[in-house]
Amino acid sequence: MKRGAVVPIVIVVGVVAVLAIGGLLIHHAESGIDMVALASTPKPVTVVEAQRTTFRESRTYIGTLKPWIEAQVGPQFISAYVDTVLVRPGAVVRRGEVLATLDCRNASASSQAVAAEARAIDARQRALGDESARLKTMLDGGFVSPNESEQKESQSAAELAQLASQRAKMVGTNLEVSDCILRAPFDGEIATRSIDPGAFVRPGTALVAVVDRTTVRMTFDVPEDDFGMVGPGTPLTVRILATGETFPGTVSRRSPSADPDTRTVHCEVDIPDGKRHIPVNTTGEVRVEVGAARPATVIPLDAASISGARAVLFVVADGKAHQATYPVQGELGGSLFLDPSLAAGTPVVTEGRAILADGDAVTAKQVPFTAGSSTAPRKEPGP
Repeated sequence: MKRGAVVPIVIVVGVVAVLAIGGLLIHHAESGIDMVALASTPKPVTVVEAQRTTFRESRTYIGTLKPWIEAQVGPQFISAYVDTVLVRPGAVVRRGEVLATLDCRNASASSQAVAAEARAIDARQRALGDESARLKTMLDGGFVSPNESEQKESQSAAELAQLASQRAKMVGTNLEVSDCILRAPFDGEIATRSIDPGAFVRPGTALVAVVDRTTVRMTFDVPEDDFGMVGPGTPLTVRILATGETFPGTVSRRSPSADPDTRTVHCEVDIPDGKRHIPVNTTGEVRVEVGAARPATVIPLDAASISGARAVLFVVADGKAHQATYPVQGELGGSLFLDPSLAAGTPVVTEGRAILADGDAVTAKQVPFTAGSSTAPRKEPGP
C-alpha cells in the first residue's frame, strides 16, 4: 500500500476510536444520574407526638430581693480621720456592738472645755443668785436701793441664761464625741466595708453597711392593668436567680398608688429566712397564676411559627406533611400550649419545617417529648 493512502486511513481510525471512547464516557456518566425529581422523594423530618395537658394563664414579674432593714453606718456630725474599722463583710454583729472608731481628740477637748466653762458659769450664777437674795432682804431697812437689787437680780438671770446656752452647746459637743464611736444599730450582718483606717471622713460618709436578713423583702412593680391581680394575700411563686430556689409565697403588701412616671404599682413579698442563706440586693422572679386551668395540647415551642394568637405548624398523616393553624393559649419555658382541637398523639414536625411545603412526602423520625401542665408545682427545694 502506498504511503499516501495510509495517512487518511489512520486519521479515520483515530476519529472513530475517539468517538467510540467519548460515547462510552457519556453513557457511563448518564448511567449514574438519578432521573427521579428530588421534589418527589420523601423529605427526612423529626416529629414528636402532641400531648394533652392543662394550661393556666400566668404573669411573670422581675424584682429585687432586699433586706428587711439596711443601714449605712458613718459619722453624722463630725469630720475626722478613721482610727479603726473592726468588722469585715460577712461578720455577724449585735445591736450596740462597736463597728469603727474615729480620731476625735479635738472634739473631746472641745467637749471638756465647754463642760468646764459651764461649771464656771454655774458657780457665778449661784453666787449672783445668793447675793441678789441678800439684797432683797435689805430693801426693807433702806440699806440698799431698789435699783441695786434689780441690777443683781438681772445679772443672776443673765448668768442663768448663759448657763442654759452653754449646756445646750455641751449637748452638741457630746453628740460629736459620741459620733466618734460607730455602733451597730440592730442585729445583722456586715454587707460592705467602704473605708479603711487612715481615711478622712465627713458627715454622711458610710464606713460599713449593715443588713438584717432574718426576713427578706421581694419587691417588684406591676403594670397598672394588673393591679387587681396582685392584691394582698394573692398566692404566687418566687424564684431566686442567685440560688435557683423556687418556693410559694403570698403578696404581703401592695401600694395604693401607681408611680406617676412609670404607671406601675409597687408590691412586696415577705420571705422568712431564719438561716440567712438568701443573698440580698439580687434578682428574683415572681410568677402569679391568673384565672382557671383549662384543657390544652402541648408541643415544643420550636415546632410552630407564632403570629399573634395563632400558631402555624406541620402535622404528619399518611406519610405526608400538612400545614395547619391552631389558636395559641400560651407558652411556658420551651413548651407551647395550643387549643385542644389539635388531637393528642398527632405527629408534629420539629426539625425540617423550613424545607417543607403543604402536601410534601416525608420520612418521619420520632423523638421523645415530655411536657407537664403549666400549673404543675415546681420541684426545686424551698428554704
